[in-house]
Amino acid sequence: MNKYEHKLIEKKWQDAWDEAHCFEAENGSDKEKFYALVEFPYPSGQGLHVGHPRSYTALDIVARKKRMQGYNVLYPMGWDAFGLPTENFAIKNHVHPAEVTKKNIARFKSQLKSLGLSFDWSREINTTDPSYYKWTQWIFLQLFKKGLAYKKEMSVNWCTSCKCVLANEEVVGGVCERCGSEVVHKTKSQWMLAITKYAQRLIDDLDDLDFIERVKTQQKNWIGRSTGAEVDFKTTAGDVLTVYTTRPDTLFGATYMVISPEHPVIEQWADRLTNMEAVRAYREEAARKSDFERTELNKDKTGVQLDGVAAVNPVNGKQIPIFVSDYVLMGYGTGAIMAVPAHDDRDWAFAKKFGCEIIEVVSGGEDVQKAAFTAKDETGILVNSDFLNGKTVKDAIPAMTAWLEEKGIGHAKVQYKLRDWVFSRQRYWGEPIPIVHCDKCGYVPVPEEQLPLTLPDVESYEPTENGESPLAKMTDWVNTTCPCCGGPAKRETDTMPQWAGSSWYFLRYMDPHNDKALASKEALEYWSPVDWYNGGMEHTTLHLLYSRFWHKFLYDIGIVPTREPYAKRTSHGMILGENGEKMSKSRGNVVNPDEIVDTYGADTMRLYEMFIGDFEKAAPWSPKSIKGCRRFLERVWALAEKVQEGNSYSGQHEVLMHRTIKKVGEDADALKANTAIAALMSMLNEFYDKGVNRAEYMTFLKLLSPFAPHITEELWQMMDGEGLLSVASWPVYDEAKTVEDTVEVAVQVNGKLKCTIKLPADCDKQTAIDTALAEEKVQHAVEGKQMVKQIVVPGKIVNLVVR
Repeated sequence: MNKYEHKLIEKKWQDAWDEAHCFEAENGSDKEKFYALVEFPYPSGQGLHVGHPRSYTALDIVARKKRMQGYNVLYPMGWDAFGLPTENFAIKNHVHPAEVTKKNIARFKSQLKSLGLSFDWSREINTTDPSYYKWTQWIFLQLFKKGLAYKKEMSVNWCTSCKCVLANEEVVGGVCERCGSEVVHKTKSQWMLAITKYAQRLIDDLDDLDFIERVKTQQKNWIGRSTGAEVDFKTTAGDVLTVYTTRPDTLFGATYMVISPEHPVIEQWADRLTNMEAVRAYREEAARKSDFERTELNKDKTGVQLDGVAAVNPVNGKQIPIFVSDYVLMGYGTGAIMAVPAHDDRDWAFAKKFGCEIIEVVSGGEDVQKAAFTAKDETGILVNSDFLNGKTVKDAIPAMTAWLEEKGIGHAKVQYKLRDWVFSRQRYWGEPIPIVHCDKCGYVPVPEEQLPLTLPDVESYEPTENGESPLAKMTDWVNTTCPCCGGPAKRETDTMPQWAGSSWYFLRYMDPHNDKALASKEALEYWSPVDWYNGGMEHTTLHLLYSRFWHKFLYDIGIVPTREPYAKRTSHGMILGENGEKMSKSRGNVVNPDEIVDTYGADTMRLYEMFIGDFEKAAPWSPKSIKGCRRFLERVWALAEKVQEGNSYSGQHEVLMHRTIKKVGEDADALKANTAIAALMSMLNEFYDKGVNRAEYMTFLKLLSPFAPHITEELWQMMDGEGLLSVASWPVYDEAKTVEDTVEVAVQVNGKLKCTIKLPADCDKQTAIDTALAEEKVQHAVEGKQMVKQIVVPGKIVNLVVR
């Protein structure tokens, strides 16, 4: 028999699968569908890293098994190819981003194909293809027409290096997620998407989804629902400041107010404020900080008291000072808060620094002059609170809310941390926003029949110093006519963020070549929802939230048939370096999958990444374990020479066969590939110990096929298997035959092992004793002695006690 040559075998079968189109999903099929989805990659210049195949292989195993079980499987792949890294590379190297993207995609695709992943390449998509982003633009126009896309002057996160606006989610640790540069605040006119209008539905509908619990928790935490009240505080300037609070019961303890540096009332009060110069200097300082820095709990409290305007506590008429401080954000709530220092750590620290009054209104803690009493125990008793005195916190909250509503100075309110989605990017490499601005008609949508609005070629992709997109320089493209009045108009020069194309890509896979709709009604009804979506934990808030929002909107306007896009969502752990640290270029511990495939083969790579440990947990890379997986495959290969004749399972292996078919199938469906592979390794050992016939070996190849498809396909052909193994039928098991008819029982005399005996699984106690006593070694041990006790543990031991 020839040596196991993975390079020849793997290329051979990858080509054969392509020629047979055996992984292409069927249109208009009567079969039951199964839609498996993995996050499509951003095709960077570095190519795949070893973390990518872990997710892809896991669902590839599920997809391959489902095909063998007769499902019509859709397992697609594409490219999330717009975005800053490609544009930055293009700027640095003077290459068009489209060329960079094309080259990167070609490399990624060849790498993915080398792993034997059963993607349906006939449905490949690319977010930068005008035939794709035509429909991204179409969805935006529907959002615009329904009032969910709007333009707004607002304070934004500005990356000083990328020269563009970032969503809050793209600012990590106070710096740009992409380039690590300083992020400051600027006021700009931005396109926004009203995701907040879907906040409650995005929480409620999680209940019906098969998402792992930590994903649901992350979604709920990000949306951040809270219940409380909005309260109006009059000011000595004659106007009103409204605050949102989750603890209206503590209003009698509100001793000062804080407003955001960006709050518009500051300029309105400019002629009243005697320290306006100091206030403006503080505002400029705050603008250089990210929201993350501003809201850090342990940072030093800074602020300026407004000289000339004070607030009035509405429950007791007391005048209280107003401060400007950067820990209050204009984008959350009303941009103003009431401060109750006796019962909030941050307010307490601020009050101590600035000499504000601290009044206890909830009893139960230590001296509030020494530390805030912040226990969330709703049984706390109200004090120093007039009509609330003696009430528990639980009862005081609704009592105060009712009082505020009765007086007309407040009302119950549900609040969310979630902000509307900042949708503008002042960059070139993104989908053009299909809107024109007319001085007469305002913002007007580009007519749908004119989509796609394609990106023009520009001479420079450099971001402009004034923060406008490079498209702003393209006057021939920018200057146009208004679709409404025919007068002069200007195109929108901001582009969409990278999140846009990835918010609906799973729908396009259902019908990727349709030029009349984003997908046909029939395709959407057949394939929706995605049955199983796997991706990284880092995308379980933003991408998942954004795509659920877009899907719900499309459901509302009658485009898609389901309220939710994904029935099931799982996430995988990272593959770490050998030292247990995250892989990165700077640490020098990145492993190139091409080298592993070249040295050991794709099947070894696949097996190793699935055998490395619990799929949901991070696992360190181990070259030693890779070699162990390779040796296993070499033993599978060598066993083919030892296969004996036999068209049915032998008696000695029948239980093993049915039990392993059950185990491998169930574990594959539960993403427990590591224990499925362990069962196959155990089975192989049994075959080497006791022999194997053709029926048993062919079933073994079927079970191993989703995990190691190339070697099994080759061995299947060598054994004259019918057709391609990848589309052969999955083995079935008989539940009754997964249980041994006989069991091996240890026989002890006075607790010392003498021998083992085979007994029927349902053997009674006396038969077990009689069988044990028939053994020669047992007879010698009990001979001439008195039997004191006979202990039988069914299926495990017979222990005879003698003296």
